[in-house]
Amino acid sequence: MPRIPLTWLGEHVELPATASALEVATDLSRLGLEEEALFGAQVTGPLVVGRVLELVKEPQKNGKTINWVRVDVGPEHNEDADDPKDPQPGRERPSRGIVCGAHNFEGGDLVVVSLPGTVLPGDFAIAARKTYGHTSDGMICSGEELGLGPDPAGEDGIIVLGRGHAAGLTGEPGDDAIALLGLADEVVEINVTPDRGYCFSMRGVAREYSHATDAAYTDPATTVETTATPGEDAGVGVRLADDAPLEGADGCTRFVALGVQGVDPSAQTPRWMARRLTLAGMRPISLIVDVTNYVMLDLGQPLHAYDAAKLVGPITVRRARRGEQLTTLDDVTRTLDPEDLLITDAGGDGDRVLGLAGVMGGEDTEVSATTTDIVLEAATFDPVTVARTARRHRLPSEASKRFERGVDPQLPLIAAHRAAQLIVEHGGGTIAAQVTDEGSATAPAPITAGLRDAERIVGIPYTDAQVTGSLEAIGCTLAHGAEGELTVTPPSWRPDLEIREDLVEEIARLVGYAQIPSELPTAPGGRGLTVAQRARRAARRALAEVGLIEVNSAPFVAPAIHDRLRYAEADARREAVRILNPLSEDEPLLRTELLQTLLPVARRNLGRGEEQIAIFQRGSVFRARSGQGSAPVPAAAQRPSEQELEQILAALPAQTSALASVIGGASGPDSWQGEPAPWGWADALDLARRAAAAVGAELEVRQTEHAPFHPGRAAELRVRTDSGDGLAVGAAGELHPAVIKEFGLPARTAAFELDLEAVIAAAPAVVRAEPVPTYPPAKEDFAFVVEQSVPASAVEAAIVVGAGDLAERVHLFDVFTGEQIGEGKKSLAFAIRLRSTEGTLTAEQIGETRQRIIAAVESAVGGELRA
Repeated sequence: MPRIPLTWLGEHVELPATASALEVATDLSRLGLEEEALFGAQVTGPLVVGRVLELVKEPQKNGKTINWVRVDVGPEHNEDADDPKDPQPGRERPSRGIVCGAHNFEGGDLVVVSLPGTVLPGDFAIAARKTYGHTSDGMICSGEELGLGPDPAGEDGIIVLGRGHAAGLTGEPGDDAIALLGLADEVVEINVTPDRGYCFSMRGVAREYSHATDAAYTDPATTVETTATPGEDAGVGVRLADDAPLEGADGCTRFVALGVQGVDPSAQTPRWMARRLTLAGMRPISLIVDVTNYVMLDLGQPLHAYDAAKLVGPITVRRARRGEQLTTLDDVTRTLDPEDLLITDAGGDGDRVLGLAGVMGGEDTEVSATTTDIVLEAATFDPVTVARTARRHRLPSEASKRFERGVDPQLPLIAAHRAAQLIVEHGGGTIAAQVTDEGSATAPAPITAGLRDAERIVGIPYTDAQVTGSLEAIGCTLAHGAEGELTVTPPSWRPDLEIREDLVEEIARLVGYAQIPSELPTAPGGRGLTVAQRARRAARRALAEVGLIEVNSAPFVAPAIHDRLRYAEADARREAVRILNPLSEDEPLLRTELLQTLLPVARRNLGRGEEQIAIFQRGSVFRARSGQGSAPVPAAAQRPSEQELEQILAALPAQTSALASVIGGASGPDSWQGEPAPWGWADALDLARRAAAAVGAELEVRQTEHAPFHPGRAAELRVRTDSGDGLAVGAAGELHPAVIKEFGLPARTAAFELDLEAVIAAAPAVVRAEPVPTYPPAKEDFAFVVEQSVPASAVEAAIVVGAGDLAERVHLFDVFTGEQIGEGKKSLAFAIRLRSTEGTLTAEQIGETRQRIIAAVESAVGGELRA
């Protein structure tokens, strides 16, 4: 996130004299540059210049020597907390007494003194305090204590005016040191979106502030004088040899190399520049390095300086070869990738790697304390190439942040000259008469748009003057065509402007987002949640209403889960989709059943201290298609072809929405009434039926064997279809004891899982309102003896057929097996409620209905009425 010191910003755009960081941040936020942080003045309170009048060294018992210093801090501030008599005999003028441990100053020096009431960086408040037998009435400050960073001259200790941090500065006792040292700077840190890379510079932010406030703006790039003429006498030639461009884009389209000779290696970075770099979040290092960083922050063009004595021309820009290595400036040796774009020269064995283009240089040609001749590099690199290299090597740099967002291709020559001029101004030397400028700047592609496009897309009227004025303000050139058509050529610093909608966004942004009214759209009638969406919510609500807790588990599983759930070798649920780049190498498969991830969740909850489990989840499950292959990976440069899209869709796994629940342990809390009943297989069946009923469907239950359930306590859940045949949509029952043990679940834990989409599809599309009955019902009980293999649903269906329109409700309330029934037989007892819509049923009608029911069951399933 770039940090913008207001004094630096004010060099390029006219700021009000009283502008604060908050006001500037507010203005910038109107154009989409959001405030990230505000930094006020780092020092507040009475920070003044003082002259050392007297310095007495006082050795201490601990071996340390302190200085008892008398400092003249001006008539307004001279007080003597150590001795109230003022003036004292033998002392010519009043002063303050301060204890100081530094030894890099002497009598007569001008120093910086923080008086009681001063607050230094880090919220460090200064007050008079008793120490070493004196009352120290303030503090003599170092550059570190004032937030100025290390002394540029490498001198430890306090600031002495005229040296180090305060080189070239002077004053009188009592002068305001905050203004003298530039410590009143306020800083705005902004959040720049990826499409606005030009705002990673003072140049770009100043332009945006001008758009927001109509303040006068001066483009700093237009004030730089380019003195060197194009040629190859800059000390080194340049070859652009990218023979493997990514997605058709050359890795480097322009490379400028400008030489500077005779630089004083002992020259120090000027205090104002070091201060600005510190405020902007960068650490001052040396004059040459600091100048390249300063120009990058100011104009937005990253630069790199080579020690010319270590460089062997020509410079070649090419892709890496497999196995090549480079030790970068952070002292890390990196193995390079063939996609990396490199800067190389003819050193070493004739082909030496100098740096990762646009990311970081290497140590072989690094400038040092003895460097006198340099070559400045300013280039235009492909954003995709730089971004991939920075991420591949986990090497984000200030340069890569800018290159990967797009840098103005017109800047390299200007930025190189600006840096060279600053180096010569502060470090001496001469700029080469000729500059190498290889390649060219790519011209922005024109965009066709209409004067009314912004009004049509945004929805509010814009005048022609607002449309053209906004586009011209951001630097576009316009050509007017017939019927309000515009041909718009974006400026070189705006690579994000590619289509008509980009221009519309700029018009809306500059005219003001506040001009766009906030209106809640009225939903048209007949819309809202779909039938399926309402059904899914109803099913979840039905389970939550009986006390189950909804959970969410990721759909990734380990291959071993199939064995843990005791799936047969030929079970279709083993045909899972494998992910090429899984979040975890241990879980590379997509689940084929919701219980595969829900049972581990149940185990985890029990491991966290829960004593019972009652959870459910609605989520997606995936099945591999027969003969399914891998999906092709289309290029990012253009839209996939229709054939590629078909292949991608064909490779997608079959996916559906499932609903599952796991219940185990006590079904409720203990109370004075006793222990609650434990959850069981009947509860799992009831929950599945409850969820289906909420959707509007009815489940049929048949005994089955289905992993991971207990073989004798598992039910297949089915729904009726239009063809009359039932469709299996899930299973419910008690889990297999081995599965319960595997996951550490309570004894007799039960579960169910439904294909929720299939259940929803089986529900009636139209729900009919039944009339309220007005005649009394007749209740009859039947017990039929049938074969063990006959499902209860088949008997129930026969009863409904036999009762006809009089059947209001049929309910199975008992199943009995035993010697009295006979081997291979079972007794199914049903409670039946009969009711007529035409009148009260007579005994004769009820008797006739009973006989029809008995005959229908006997005919359909061979059932006999139990005596």
